[in-house]
Amino acid sequence: MNVTAGHTEVFSDALFSDIARYRHKVFVETLGWDLKTRNGEELDQFDRPDTVYVVSQDDEGQVNGCARLLPTTGPYLLGEVFPELMAGLPIPASPDVWELSRFASVDFNQRSSSALAQFSSEVTMALLKSAAAHAVSLGAKRLITVSPIGVERLLRKTGFHTHRAGPPMIIGGHPIFACWIELA
Repeated sequence: MNVTAGHTEVFSDALFSDIARYRHKVFVETLGWDLKTRNGEELDQFDRPDTVYVVSQDDEGQVNGCARLLPTTGPYLLGEVFPELMAGLPIPASPDVWELSRFASVDFNQRSSSALAQFSSEVTMALLKSAAAHAVSLGAKRLITVSPIGVERLLRKTGFHTHRAGPPMIIGGHPIFACWIELA
């Protein structure tokens, strides 16, 4: 397993395309999210030059995990799309708070595993720890994430201190919530 973190220029065009196709397969095909896609790739307005990616690849070079880190000092998913998840509290906007989004660790080469069952896998833990370490290297003390409510229990098993930023809400037919992940 190989985990790489950095801005877009760290990744070859081919690998970045693989990441976008992987996101499509996870979020659109597997989880059924209604996201705008193009040519089987899932990218949105938050995939821009200051976006940091953390990507895991198996020994054959296939993407088996990804995460996106966005500074909350600019536009990001929670602040722009889901501000109501903060329950009236101010939207984070600080150099020491980064958003973790588009986190997935589904190894499509292991057909017996479900998307949620893999959350405790070695790949998932390595990816989450790498994303957290990279965020810390960028000055983060906390991560904020928008997640399906089912991920809350799974996050607790990671060893990170996590807690809700506000109560869960049903959005697009799915229960989701904003979650803090403490890094310092």
